[in-house]
Amino acid sequence: MDNDVAAGSTTTTTLGHLALGLTLLAFGLGRTEVIDGVTAADAVSLATYVGGVALFAAGLLALRERDAFTGTAFSGLGALWFTWGVGADAQLSDNAAGLFLLLFALVALSLTAGAPAAAPLTRGVYALLFVAMLLLAVAAFGDSEGLAKTGGWFAAAGGLVAWYAGTAALAHWPTAMPGRAAGRGVTATG
Repeated sequence: MDNDVAAGSTTTTTLGHLALGLTLLAFGLGRTEVIDGVTAADAVSLATYVGGVALFAAGLLALRERDAFTGTAFSGLGALWFTWGVGADAQLSDNAAGLFLLLFALVALSLTAGAPAAAPLTRGVYALLFVAMLLLAVAAFGDSEGLAKTGGWFAAAGGLVAWYAGTAALAHWPTAMPGRAAGRGVTATG
């Protein structure tokens, strides 16, 4: 198997993936309420300090290393997580919460679209984050608990993928599946 590790500083990228992974996993599992007594509100401290501060710092380090994509991704997502964390106790209307989640989804969509040169795991994390935030935004606008739980599962899945990407870089685990070259194994019949 190929050890397709993300571009940029391995340390910065690893820190960012671990911070994003843990935050998304905690937030997503809280939204699903699959663990008795655990809600998304229980992820506020983690989102503020790990998803917000640590991710933002990893983004600044990546920008310092001239890794514009990773720096933009981590610092932007860190700022969004920090904003969510410090504003979690504020009384917002469902439409205001939906708008914040929709804006979060648009950032994730931009990262997904801007990640074609990134490792497949990185693209997967941002795509799962986009779907999660979009579903959560629609759930907030429409007051749909079922859709919110589905969004939580997508967030948890994105967290697992981000956590794996960070852990794989540390442990030198594979991050790409072996593939076939284009055209190999295909025969023409005439």
